[in-house]
Amino acid sequence: MDKPVVRDAALLFFRVIVGLIFIVHGWHKLMISGITKTTGQFSAWGVPQPKLSAWVSGLAETVGGAMLVIGILATFAATGLALLMAAAIYFVHLGAAGFTQLGVEGGNSIEFPLLLLISLAMIVVFGPGRASVDGVLSRA
Repeated sequence: MDKPVVRDAALLFFRVIVGLIFIVHGWHKLMISGITKTTGQFSAWGVPQPKLSAWVSGLAETVGGAMLVIGILATFAATGLALLMAAAIYFVHLGAAGFTQLGVEGGNSIEFPLLLLISLAMIVVFGPGRASVDGVLSRA
């Protein structure tokens, strides 16, 4: 398993899945729920500057997720998204519904954003891999 091709394939798969998760969540905030509904949710949760926060999180998740999928400036995108996840954990998920959502109606548990935060940290630490735009440009 300690072969570069296996490592790069695993990093590619991991990075693409994490990126797609962020694209879906950002797109949902921007286009499905819409900024008005997202702002209302953020306001109810006590997020500071809820309208600005809704726009920033929706755009950052959509654009940052796409950057992860493509693998361009991936460590930069992962760092920004990690800061966003840390803010989400602090303002929304910390102590809201416990660790897991099992049996909690509409709970804002901490396990999913924590998993995303750790996943982003793995991308920052190990990089995007050679199967990325960053990897191709670094070899050129």
